[in-house]
Amino acid sequence: MKVVIVGAGLGGLSAAISVLMAGHEVLLLEGAHEISEVGAGLQILPNASRILRSYGLEKQLSKHYSTPRIVKMNRWKGGNLTSFDFVKQGEKMGSPFWDFHRADLQSCMLDRCKELGAEILCNSRVIGIQYDYVNMIATVTTSEGVKHSGDLIIGADGVNSKLRDLLVGHPDPPTPTGDLAYRVLLPGEKVLNDPELSKLITNPQVNYWLGPECHCVNYPVKKGKFFNFVLLCPDTVPEGMSICPGTVEEMKNIFVGWDERLLKLMDLFEGTMIDKWKLCYREGIDHWYHESGMLALLGDSVHATLPYLASGAGMAIEDGAVIGKLLERFPDKSQLKKALSIYESKRKLRTERIVQRGNQQQILYHLQDGPEQQERDRILSMGEDAPAGEPLVWRDREMAPWLLSYDAFADAAAEIQSKI
Repeated sequence: MKVVIVGAGLGGLSAAISVLMAGHEVLLLEGAHEISEVGAGLQILPNASRILRSYGLEKQLSKHYSTPRIVKMNRWKGGNLTSFDFVKQGEKMGSPFWDFHRADLQSCMLDRCKELGAEILCNSRVIGIQYDYVNMIATVTTSEGVKHSGDLIIGADGVNSKLRDLLVGHPDPPTPTGDLAYRVLLPGEKVLNDPELSKLITNPQVNYWLGPECHCVNYPVKKGKFFNFVLLCPDTVPEGMSICPGTVEEMKNIFVGWDERLLKLMDLFEGTMIDKWKLCYREGIDHWYHESGMLALLGDSVHATLPYLASGAGMAIEDGAVIGKLLERFPDKSQLKKALSIYESKRKLRTERIVQRGNQQQILYHLQDGPEQQERDRILSMGEDAPAGEPLVWRDREMAPWLLSYDAFADAAAEIQSKI
């Protein structure tokens, strides 16, 4: 079959690799004029690193990823609440935790697509789709008026998905969460020059600070060449905009009284680009695919989530892996509706649960000081003795195995077997 994938983000690239490995032809359409090095830091959890390794990417990725040793959860004014061993948990879950600059991961995945024979076209923003029910072929039209046809169209065009609008039949914008993210990539040498801050890079770690209505997360990327810094707080991005410039002064005003290490880091931001991103999520829709079986959605187009579980990219990578596995088992276009029905049934419930837990983390991370915050901190301080449902999801005795040890290929194979 010929599969046209709309969007060259991580979900689209995962689908392209998986579909190519299943023996099908892939045309990858990207709306941007070029696939350039944009983005910021990104955490990849074991459920996603497992897939990337299965794609034959580990050697290339090892040139770029940082391997965090621990995660530390801190009070907003300072003081550690709990620490957790990422290396030990990665071994337990069967695959490691990795931290990337998004562009490095995207570049490696794109190279793998090219190795496997994908055709890739930029400046191809899709604005329409038509279905030929006689020949069972779908045709997408770009903003330039160019048409591309395939047996299956996969919409991986992100949180502001046009293909989602086309599937549901009306404009369907994402829902603001009420939070925004200040994102900063700080040159690592600036951090290394400070004796107190340097250990944040020399001892690779992920640090969280939890406070009233806000939290902060940071970790090194590009082998410590850069330090990824994210501040999350109530949304002030103007209506109609998804991203706008921020300033150091704004950040300092929001985080007055926080841990002095954070304030020292902010002093290093002068001369560094600061972006403010409106954080949105996607309401669920009844079906992820068209009744004809010629269009399916994946990734942020159907389950964009708050980044508070570091699982948005992982879910999209899982989606792509599952689609490819299903097309390996159901290689004829006459079987597409069956394949997509299984895809939806397997992916919908899992991603809905992750989105819901991400919304819950927004509440847990941003508690005002008081009894609820004290109870949260008490549970965090229990370490591995904490009960199920605890705030540190990657350690949670019930949620962590379900989230992190998940094998997308094995899950798809088991579902296929049950349907035969």
